[in-house]
Amino acid sequence: MTTPVARINLAALRHNLHRVREVAQGCRVIAAIKANGYGHGMMQVARVLSDADALAVARVEEALQLRKAGFDRRIMVLEGFNSLPELILCRHSDLDLVIHDRSQLQLLRKLPDGRLPLRVWVKIDSGMHRIGIQTDEARDVISQLDEMDDVTLVGTMTHFANADDRESDFTTWQLGNFTPFIDPQLEVSLANSAGILGWPESIKGWVRPGIMLYGTSPFPDSVASDEGLEPVMTLRTRLIAVRQLHQGDTIGYGSTWTCPEEMPVGVAAIGYGDGYPRHAPNGTPVLVNGQRAALAGRVSMDMITIDLRGIDNPRVGDPVVLWGDGLPAEEIAKAAGTITYELFCRLTGRVKYRYEE
Repeated sequence: MTTPVARINLAALRHNLHRVREVAQGCRVIAAIKANGYGHGMMQVARVLSDADALAVARVEEALQLRKAGFDRRIMVLEGFNSLPELILCRHSDLDLVIHDRSQLQLLRKLPDGRLPLRVWVKIDSGMHRIGIQTDEARDVISQLDEMDDVTLVGTMTHFANADDRESDFTTWQLGNFTPFIDPQLEVSLANSAGILGWPESIKGWVRPGIMLYGTSPFPDSVASDEGLEPVMTLRTRLIAVRQLHQGDTIGYGSTWTCPEEMPVGVAAIGYGDGYPRHAPNGTPVLVNGQRAALAGRVSMDMITIDLRGIDNPRVGDPVVLWGDGLPAEEIAKAAGTITYELFCRLTGRVKYRYEE
C-alpha cells in the first residue's frame, strides 16, 4: 500500500494536555478541537481529551455533532449562533455560546420562553478587531444580557492577536484593555496556546489551548520540544521509485531543479492532492529511512521527488516521513511559508489515519 498515513499519537496528545495543566496550574481547561480537531479527527481527539474541563468548537454544527455522538461535557461555541433556528437548537443542546455581535442580542429576544436558560460568554474585542464587542459598548451589552430571564451570563473572554510574538508589547496592551471587564462574579478566559506558554499574566480562569495540544509550538522561533510538547501527528508515505539521473537532468513541472551531478532521485507517493503543500520549495526536508533528505522539483498532485544523495541504499518501499517524529512540523511549515495549523487542516480524505497509543 502506498497510501499516505497520518499516525496520531494519542499518548502525546494526553502529554500535551498535561503540559497545559502544568503551566496553567489552578486553571480550568477548554480544549480547542474545532476544524476536525485541527485536522486530527474531532471525535477521536474529544475522546482522548476526556480530562479537559470543556471542549471548544467554532460552529454550532460541530457542537451538535459532538452531542449526537454522546459527549456530555461542556462545549463552548466560539462563533456563537447566527440565526433563530440555530439558537433554538442550542437551547436544547446545553452549550456555552459566545456573544460577539449585537445582532445576537436581537436573536436572544426573539427566543421563545424556555425552562433552561442559555449559558453565554461575552467576547470583548481588546484589539484583534476580528469578532468581539467593542470595549466602549461592552458594558451596555453585559447589562442587557443581565436583564434577560432566559440567559445566564457565565463570563467574559478575549483573544490575542500577537501573542505568538514574545517581543511585542501588543499583548500587554490588549491585557490592559480587557482588565476592566474582569469581574470576580464571572468566569474569565484569555489565554490561548501562545498566552499559556508566553504570557503568564494572561493565565486566569479558563485557558483555551489549541495548537499546543497537537504538539507544535505557537511561536515562530521554537519547536515543540523547546516548549515541553510532543508531536501528535506523523505523516508518512513510501518511495515508489528510485532513479539514477545524470548531471544536467531537470526534474518535474517547470524544470525547477537541475541535477548538479549524477545522482539518485526518489519518488514518494504524496502530493498536493493529499494535502501536502504544493508551494513547498526545493530543499524542504523529509526523512527517508530516518535520514534527512530534501525535495528536488515541484510538488505534484500525487508525488514528490527527493534528492537521495547521502541516503544509504535507498529502495522502493522505503518509508518517508513528511513531518512528525524526527522532523518538526514547524520546520516544514516555515519552509513552505505557512503555519502548522494549515499543514494539519489541509490533509485530504486520501490520507489514512491511524490512532495509536
